[in-house]
Amino acid sequence: GASIAVVMLSGVQYYTGQAFEIARITAAAQASGCVVGWDLAHAAGNVPLHLHDWNVDFACWCTYKYMNSGPGGIAGFFVHERHTDNSDLRRLLGWWSHDQRTRFDMTNEFVPSPGAAGFELSNTPILTSAALLGALQAFELAPLQRLHQKSVLLTTYLEHLLLARVGSHIQIITPQKHRGAQLSLLFASEHVFTRVFDALTRAGVVCDERKPNCIRIAPVPLYNSFSDVWQCVDTIYSAVAH
Repeated sequence: GASIAVVMLSGVQYYTGQAFEIARITAAAQASGCVVGWDLAHAAGNVPLHLHDWNVDFACWCTYKYMNSGPGGIAGFFVHERHTDNSDLRRLLGWWSHDQRTRFDMTNEFVPSPGAAGFELSNTPILTSAALLGALQAFELAPLQRLHQKSVLLTTYLEHLLLARVGSHIQIITPQKHRGAQLSLLFASEHVFTRVFDALTRAGVVCDERKPNCIRIAPVPLYNSFSDVWQCVDTIYSAVAH
């Protein structure tokens, strides 16, 4: 654009859990002449993504959250195909971004690999890739669209129980219309927040704290159940009631 070169936002905001309208924001920013990229760390494996159809220029994400590759898991990135053959586009060049068909010709002339691979700098780490492969095989058995449908039901059920049982003690800051699996809860005091989080930990409910008073809860549809959601809210209720 006239004053902004690149717009880069989170697909899902890490603190509030708000899912942004990627297609609309991308179109609006590109209409002003901006290149648009997305940080999908909290979106990949969580919400449906159609990066090519949405005309996103580039995106990156980790795989250790909703994609279950484990801590230190390999990251991923996307580059729209319209950029891959642009020889005038400035990029970091590496051995592994050179077309593998001519990589060993040693001509000292860079020829990019097709697709996003043309932006790769180093070889893919084998052990972290194996961990991701195992996780992705589970997704093949449960397509993301069906998982998202279950996710909507789980999160809606979580919201309903929270408002019905502990609504006077919390504020849900995650929007109803635009969200993934995550709900972020604010507690009235740090004391109550600490008591609730400690109770959840003792009960074996794995969630996340953001001090001074925010707890992030994400019932993940691949492995969480509606009874898990009930147990979580029942634990919170017991903690605030006593």
